[in-house]
Amino acid sequence: MDKLHRSRDKVLAGVCGGFAERYGWDKAIVRIIYATAMVFTGFFPLGLIYIVAAIVMPGADD
Repeated sequence: MDKLHRSRDKVLAGVCGGFAERYGWDKAIVRIIYATAMVFTGFFPLGLIYIVAAIVMPGADD
C-alpha cells in the first residue's frame, strides 16, 4: 500500500482525499462524512484535527 499523503485532487487541503486514496474509498463519501461529523461535533475537535493533518501530512509530490 502507498503511504498516507495529501491528495492532488483538493477541496481544501487534500486531507480527506488523501485518506480516501490510501484506503481505496470514494473521496466524495469521505468528505461528506467528515463534514457532517464536523457539524455535529461543533467544528472544534475535528476542525483542529484537520488543520494538524494538513500540516503534518506530506503532499502528493513530496
